Amino acid sequence: MTQPDSVTIWAIIIGLAIGSYALRFVFIGFVGDRPMPPWLLRHLRYTAVAILPALIAPLVVWPSATEGQPDLPRMSAAAVALAVGVISKNVLAAIFSGAATLYGLLYLLS
Repeated sequence: MTQPDSVTIWAIIIGLAIGSYALRFVFIGFVGDRPMPPWLLRHLRYTAVAILPALIAPLVVWPSATEGQPDLPRMSAAAVALAVGVISKNVLAAIFSGAATLYGLLYLLS
């Protein structure tokens, strides 16, 4: 495989920077001074709630550490984090309890 030259790399970096800036400017520059409709604000409240499980679920169901096989520590940590999150309604408590469960079970079972 050949190495890309520095002009190609810098063109990609600059293109991505312009695209990233333009995407943010659309929301901040064009829409930033206007109030958003209530239906949009209602849907935006659930963005963080949807992103965290989307990042974590593949690591629980198909963990690369076990070559894609589900295992007890990861499933237990997910269950504990879910239970703590539902009961306490505290995101940090859910994250830390899930992490403590995962590392505790990995230590005990290894």
